[in-house]
Amino acid sequence: MSDTCHGSKCEWAASARGSTIGSVLRRLRIDNLVLIREAELELAPGLNAITGETGAGKTILAQAFGLLLGAKGDDSYVGAAAEEAYVEAELDLPAELEELTELRPEDEDALVVSRRVFADGRTRAYAWGRAAAREDVAAAVERVVAMSGQFEQRRLARPSYQLEVLDRFCGEEQLARRAAARTAWRELQAARRRHDELTANAALAEARLGELRALVEDTAGMEPGAEERLRSERERHRHVAELAEGAAAAAEALVPDDGEGATGLVALAERSVAPLERLAPELQRAGDELRDVELRLRETASDLHAFLSSLEAEPGRLEQLEAELDRIAEAKRRFRCTTYDELLAQSDEAQRELAALEDGSDPAEVAARDLAEAESRAQALTLELRAERNAGAPAFADAVAAELRGVGMGEGEFVCELRERAEPGSTGADDAGFLVRPNAGLPFAPVAETASGGELSRIALAIAAVAGGDTLVFDEIDAGIGGETAHAVGGLLRRLAEHAQVVTITHLPQIAALADRHFRVEKTPGDPTHTRIEQLDDEERKAELERMLGGQEFLAAVRG
Repeated sequence: MSDTCHGSKCEWAASARGSTIGSVLRRLRIDNLVLIREAELELAPGLNAITGETGAGKTILAQAFGLLLGAKGDDSYVGAAAEEAYVEAELDLPAELEELTELRPEDEDALVVSRRVFADGRTRAYAWGRAAAREDVAAAVERVVAMSGQFEQRRLARPSYQLEVLDRFCGEEQLARRAAARTAWRELQAARRRHDELTANAALAEARLGELRALVEDTAGMEPGAEERLRSERERHRHVAELAEGAAAAAEALVPDDGEGATGLVALAERSVAPLERLAPELQRAGDELRDVELRLRETASDLHAFLSSLEAEPGRLEQLEAELDRIAEAKRRFRCTTYDELLAQSDEAQRELAALEDGSDPAEVAARDLAEAESRAQALTLELRAERNAGAPAFADAVAAELRGVGMGEGEFVCELRERAEPGSTGADDAGFLVRPNAGLPFAPVAETASGGELSRIALAIAAVAGGDTLVFDEIDAGIGGETAHAVGGLLRRLAEHAQVVTITHLPQIAALADRHFRVEKTPGDPTHTRIEQLDDEERKAELERMLGGQEFLAAVRG
């Protein structure tokens, strides 16, 4: 087993080097879900196997994943005597996270989502502990986790997902083009809106011009970082009495108007030691330190007096600061800016636009030129994406077909069909469709509509083995297979786990023996009966594999 850096980030970092893996599931927590009272799984980046006796509760894990992927849930999910069931997952942040962007805390490097199912059947979804729509949480998790069964069927039915898989197969340069195309599409939409506003009528153009001038005028003299500096200074002046009292007390303690004070006492100590230094040279160090302390205390007292003078010299400064901050706040409100930096950026853009007008440029003409440039960039990226897809689709289909044949899917006939969309979008102007023919003589048909549960899992496995992926969860991968096919599926899972995270709920020792991390699901008798999930060490894993093979007596009989 590969358990180095157990549960730590170094393992995740190592897993992603030189692979197409994007995001992975780090941790899964389950509380009071059917028979599982409490479980927390720290998953490996590679192949994770979950095994156990029939009826031990392995399917509850599939239910946990299902809740995170949007399954509704009901009161039957809640364990005996519990008020609620709870499932939580910590995942790497996916590259695209539109649904939950507003809920994401600053500097958060992980996606933490959860579902609660209450005893009356109600459910709630959360992201980073904040309430969220179930559909939004499911969409975010689905960007990282692909699960076999109905969820994989739903995913494989989406042309957008099939296009993403093809682009991933085409390589890092194609993924970079996708990212550039998304940016170009957003810029194109913004250019269209601006052009439409300016060409709608002359009144709008005049209003736009007035707004630009007002923006420049209202932000005149504002400098980067000024708002934060003003707030800090205002806070200081709001506490001027407190500051003056504290600084005066400190200065009085050091050099009082009457008496010795700390400085005088140190000077007295130095004068007592100085004559003795010739008689006892070891006292010279004490004398030097006392002289140094006296000097520093006098300098500190001087600094405190200067600080007190600065407070007295600015009697109306607080009102000035409040006025400056009110001016900034009013400008942010008027020009619909959430931050000071955004206000300055809009002001800079307004100055450039006004400068262009003074040079004789018409705003509508500038907008039309910007729109044409944005359309040109988007079109160029659309054509580049299409060319790479047309070149990669046949090789992708051939590679998937070869994998399908290896896992017992007949002749493994698989086709990736590209179609041009009527309207382009952020991923270009193409749709991809995966077609399969599991049996000779039948027509090709969409994967999601043709394959059975076990077949769909193997098709998803073959696609992931070819194109890479994030986290793939299989709970039907070994349905109806054994012998050589089981070995083939295990080998394919092992290869896939080199560049993707795989979680497989399995009863086949051929698969479990290849895992980087092995978990056992075990039913514990009691009142009520409950299920435990434990990560196995080497000896426990060996015993579990023996059990899966039929136990020691069966193995001895086979060897005999």
